Amino acid sequence: MTKYFIYRLLTFIPTLIAISIVVFTILALAPGDPMGEFALNPSITAEVRESIRKSFGLDQPIYIRYIKWFTSFIRGDMGYSFTSRSPVIGLILQRLPTTLSIVGSSYILATLLAIPLGVISAFKRNSIVDTIMTTVVFCGLSLPTFFTGLLFIIIFSVQLKWFPFIYNSALQVSDWQSLIEQIKQSIMPVCVLTFLQTALLMRFVRSEVLEKLHQDYVRTAYAKGLPTFVVIYRHILRNALIPVVTLVALDIPNIFTGALVTEQVFRVPGIGALLIESINRNDTPVVMSITFIYAILIVVFNLVADLLYALLDPRVKYVK
Repeated sequence: MTKYFIYRLLTFIPTLIAISIVVFTILALAPGDPMGEFALNPSITAEVRESIRKSFGLDQPIYIRYIKWFTSFIRGDMGYSFTSRSPVIGLILQRLPTTLSIVGSSYILATLLAIPLGVISAFKRNSIVDTIMTTVVFCGLSLPTFFTGLLFIIIFSVQLKWFPFIYNSALQVSDWQSLIEQIKQSIMPVCVLTFLQTALLMRFVRSEVLEKLHQDYVRTAYAKGLPTFVVIYRHILRNALIPVVTLVALDIPNIFTGALVTEQVFRVPGIGALLIESINRNDTPVVMSITFIYAILIVVFNLVADLLYALLDPRVKYVK
């Protein structure tokens, strides 16, 4: 296990370098000029625009720009935004708490709901309960989040007027009333994301539990007189959750990078919304930083998922 862990860590470096080269090259060659907004401003002359371009290093060859960006990123310097002139890391840290609270809450709720509901659906196979749960799961997988979000807005905001349909980013939690308002405006985006993720996880949990129910070791556990709860907890879930761990581990990076569509629907000022805004403005430093952070998280949590396999199933051995 230790040798495998060290080997995977050593492969991180060339993998991330290759990803950074590809992403940086695509963004550098993409159509659009980061200085295009200045062209519409008659008070900014061509000489001033060229001076600004040089200050951002846009006049240098692409490989020089990449080397400077990558070495700065390693030191924790993600550069400056072309549009806001602010440090990129400051923009990301400013949006991160909102993303963690909305997307993080939805993933925690989805995991807590999907596992017991998936087990119940598997044990009640072909019953009315299972039919209802399966129908809801297919609805959750089939309906895109923008449609679900708009449906929530029409029902709970426009018709019932229970929740605000626009997220108020200026709201500061200072007392109980502001806390309640913060919770109310977070309920709908959290529910939309929870609905989708619960459907995805519950489908896999149900499938895996059904497969394990008829295994010999499960029948042996029942023959020994073990209670159903003990059989589920010790013998079924331990093996059924192995593929679910992959889904959860690979989805954790989304907690940090935000939900692009949902944040746009509810105007949640998270990292996903920041990424969309930066793409529209050709703000390459912000787009590059968020994309590369996401790539790092994907690589890291791939390793986490592999290591969790060995903890959940002692039969899994990694040799390198």
